[in-house]
Amino acid sequence: MNLKVKRILMSVGGVIICATSVAMSKIAALGVDPFQSMLAGADALIPISYGNLSLILNILLLSFSLIVDRTKIGIATFINLLFYGYIVEFVMWGLSFIIVDPNIFVRGVLLVAALIIMCFGSALYMTADLGVSTYDAVAIALAYKWKIAKFQYCRISTDLVCVILGIVFFLLAGGKLLDVPTIVGIGTVITAFFMGPLIEFFNVKVARPMLNKK
Repeated sequence: MNLKVKRILMSVGGVIICATSVAMSKIAALGVDPFQSMLAGADALIPISYGNLSLILNILLLSFSLIVDRTKIGIATFINLLFYGYIVEFVMWGLSFIIVDPNIFVRGVLLVAALIIMCFGSALYMTADLGVSTYDAVAIALAYKWKIAKFQYCRISTDLVCVILGIVFFLLAGGKLLDVPTIVGIGTVITAFFMGPLIEFFNVKVARPMLNKK
């Protein structure tokens, strides 16, 4: 298979897999990754569909990246921008018929499965190297274009802003303080600490061999 075609297929597959994992995390309601926590809060506050909200927010972030630093924008960026939110919405709709009122055990299993699946999808997406998500591009621009700080500190800062905004939006929408862990909870913490090593594992064991296979 042509290398370019293979990279595109890996990017598309990575986006679909990651979006599926987000849908699972949202149903688990034990916390999602920082960017999704902001989206979840905004989704509770703004009366439009999740898919449309995700598209609008990503267009705003893309505008920032196009002005500041275009080097990490590629075809995968637009695949992510156009389809990610709608895939999440579709998978959540489908799972709602299968997983009805899950107990804490089922929610825990969903969360762990979602984390593993997200890391696998991220490995495919990153190894394909056809552009990063609009959210990832912000921290990259802050670190390497504006040189505000090292990348990890810029990423921690953008994640922190997302978490705070997610909580504020959720509370402004009438959400209860006791329900905040459904969007910013143990899943958010696990994502922050364990995604890196798991993504690298899938990079080494699956994604890179897949890309280099003749």
